[in-house]
Amino acid sequence: MKSLRAISFLVAVFASASAAFAAGSTGNAFYGDPPDDRHPWAIHDQNRPQPKVVAPLPVSELEQKARPPADAVVLFDGTEAALAKWVSDKNPNEPTKWIVRDGAMECVPKSGYVRTKEEFGDCQLHVEWAAPGKVEGDGQGRGNSGIFILGVEIQVLDSYNNPTYADGMACSMYGVNPPLANALRPPGEFQYVDITFHKPVYKDGQCVDPGWVTVFCNGVLVQDRAQLEGPTGHRARTKPGPLPEKGPLRLQDHGNPVRFRNIWYRPLSLKTWPLPAQRPLSAKATAAKRKELAASIRNDAARKGDNAVEQMLRFAESLVYEKDDATFKKVEQMACAYAASVKELPADKLAPKKDEVKKVGDAFKYLAKWNIVPADFAPKTDIEKLIKAQGWDKKK
Repeated sequence: MKSLRAISFLVAVFASASAAFAAGSTGNAFYGDPPDDRHPWAIHDQNRPQPKVVAPLPVSELEQKARPPADAVVLFDGTEAALAKWVSDKNPNEPTKWIVRDGAMECVPKSGYVRTKEEFGDCQLHVEWAAPGKVEGDGQGRGNSGIFILGVEIQVLDSYNNPTYADGMACSMYGVNPPLANALRPPGEFQYVDITFHKPVYKDGQCVDPGWVTVFCNGVLVQDRAQLEGPTGHRARTKPGPLPEKGPLRLQDHGNPVRFRNIWYRPLSLKTWPLPAQRPLSAKATAAKRKELAASIRNDAARKGDNAVEQMLRFAESLVYEKDDATFKKVEQMACAYAASVKELPADKLAPKKDEVKKVGDAFKYLAKWNIVPADFAPKTDIEKLIKAQGWDKKK
């Protein structure tokens, strides 16, 4: 009887909550692969600390350092003729549809990735890129592209006053390692990026050197011998493994007219020792960090008493980092109350809650996928049935 009264109270709270539900400004919970025993953060984790903002070096100083050394292979020098060194990534037998404008190679949205005819492996690479001067979109939708070396992406994004998840910011090793600092210039201005890349080394099927990458952005160190973990990807955690001996440089078409110029590389053949400093944490350190993150998220959830939906999801998010019976029971109680509240709403009151209900449904689906809640978690089943009954599961 006591638990029924508690649920009835929570139903009333949810029924009176605002229909609008605002997601975190730096990413979405319940999105990428969850933490594991070596990584305390999820992929694209909104709880991962944001890099500090650091003023870039003056352009005059950067221009001096950006000139190709005598032994560099120039991949793009700003001329129309240089575009012949690049082809369509989807069909290397076709020329790229990207264009040259004002000395820069510009992405034509929806034309596809572009790649070099030249192939190489370990390298010192210099790339200058500029996001569109006209700011459109936010987060990952603003000035997005990528620099791919053997399947490892160094992110290109307009991260100037534009919050997003830390491992997706400009100069992150995408989905793996956030930059140490945000040293970007405003949109429309060129960013000077220098990369040192060493692929993993395997001998007799065993890794003898995991490989690493160092990145400078506008003269500021943003990746410090960060250890590679295999090809990068969206939402999915990288898996350690060998990379090709060599391959083309690829630039991403993500739907934004990002510009690139002054692209050159120097092949490298020798490893630099000792091994990288930025490695995945030990299992013990990871467990401690996950426990700390879970506590922080629960504390944040406790402060969200004015928004029952957001509070419920924040408590649920803490379970991704640490299993806790008391928190699970709290989430279960709140979720049962939420499902009951939306099921009782008349059609005209339910319709405005479409986005909120789908977001809650997606969260429970994620939690069930990773065995954080049971597959037959009653609130998940109830909300899925409601979404299906309303036709909200159909893609337009």
